[in-house]
Amino acid sequence: MSTGEVLKNIREKNGLTQDEMAEKLFVTRQAVSRWENGETVPNTEALKLISTTFDVSINTLLGSPRKLVCQVCGMPLDDDGSVSREPDGSFNEEYCRWCYTDGDFVYKSMEQLLDFLTEHMSNENFPPEQAREYFSKQLPQLNYWQEHK
Repeated sequence: MSTGEVLKNIREKNGLTQDEMAEKLFVTRQAVSRWENGETVPNTEALKLISTTFDVSINTLLGSPRKLVCQVCGMPLDDDGSVSREPDGSFNEEYCRWCYTDGDFVYKSMEQLLDFLTEHMSNENFPPEQAREYFSKQLPQLNYWQEHK
């Protein structure tokens, strides 16, 4: 989905006209129209304001150009509902909301996370031993664990 389509969806979902959205974002109606038509894209400051005003990540505003993965557990961050937040409410697109909450990391060690993943991700087709071995190889490749060796 293009940035223009995302912006139009946000505006319509919030029941706003282009004029009303422009007023909230301190831009002209023409700017909103050009964004929605794909003629231009919001600048960095406008993207930040749109993100906070409408509670949507910048990655989503840009049409999800990057495939985000939690850098603690490796879970794909497919939508804004799985992305973590900073204490001020802004999105942190590096981590999922289950690994990083209110500015704090939930798992204090890789062993603690491995125990959790082994217990919750194993099943009859993915036995606990196999799950633990798989995650033991995957987790060290993620930024968080590389920085916290």
